[in-house]
Amino acid sequence: MPDLAALLTYPIIQGPMAGGASTPELAAAVSNAGALGSLAVSLLAPETIVEQAARIRSLTDRPFCLNLFVQQTPAPSDADIDQAAELLRPAWSALGWDSLPRPASWCQDFNAQFDAFLDIKPAVASFTFGILSKEQVARLHEAGILVIGTVTTVEEGMAWQEAGADAVVASGIESGGHRGTFIGRQEDATLTGESLWPAVAHALAIPVIAAGGIMDGADIRAALALGAVAVQMGTAFLVTDEAGIHSAYRARLLDHQPKPTRLTRAISGRYARGIENRFIREMAAVESQVPPYPVQNALTGSIRAAAGTNHDPEWMSLWAGTGVDRARAMPAATLVYTLVSEMQDN
Repeated sequence: MPDLAALLTYPIIQGPMAGGASTPELAAAVSNAGALGSLAVSLLAPETIVEQAARIRSLTDRPFCLNLFVQQTPAPSDADIDQAAELLRPAWSALGWDSLPRPASWCQDFNAQFDAFLDIKPAVASFTFGILSKEQVARLHEAGILVIGTVTTVEEGMAWQEAGADAVVASGIESGGHRGTFIGRQEDATLTGESLWPAVAHALAIPVIAAGGIMDGADIRAALALGAVAVQMGTAFLVTDEAGIHSAYRARLLDHQPKPTRLTRAISGRYARGIENRFIREMAAVESQVPPYPVQNALTGSIRAAAGTNHDPEWMSLWAGTGVDRARAMPAATLVYTLVSEMQDN
């Protein structure tokens, strides 16, 4: 089984972005350009994961990464659901609804998704939100799959190393979307990338991949100088041609208006960084009361879907990192080559 460095012509990994932002076409384009393309599959049924992996393989013979959220299927009470729906009243009433639709399911079955990984055998599998057991990591290794964990503290990095991971992504507070905190409170994981990356690299014997606020070649050079062996970039790839985001979301990412971002748990039940919009502002006072992921994420799914139908970014989840104002629209391969050229500039 090759190590991570052997899979990369360039030390760049395209971040997995759930909710359709990362597509097979994006992952393949990035991998074909010499970086490592990724596909977020946490929200997909196992059979769909198999189909999308086959689509990637039809477009590239290069390695790629599949990403899963480590999660258990919850069983909230009716009272909990009713309370959560009431907290979301500002959102669904603004859409003209009399009530909030109840989701058909709360999340996909993680164990079934995991088994699909063993069948697909991607070159790399990465995991966010939680941690695998040593036995699960060993099963992936037996299938020839490199394992990457996602961490926000040194303690989490040590835990993934103990579990047998081949590398970790260390996500600074600047990161867009969700991060991987699984030890302690999410709101206590506040280290910037500049502080987190060298701390994790110093403590661990396995490679560290830097994430959070990395948008250009100069940022990549800085991260590598702090001990990372590669970088993972999500927001930078959000506006590439192959990304699957809604046109209204893309327009907001690329407009010339200020785009302040903040952390919120109102939309998914887990802290994530996105561009401030009405959804985040309306829910700010009660976001500490909403149920945890994946319940809240499922409950807001119909709201976000309606926002897409209405082309209204104010009720979407506009996940983006602090570097969003530096996002550049271009084909994914062009972005990879641009980043490499910038890395080489002195």
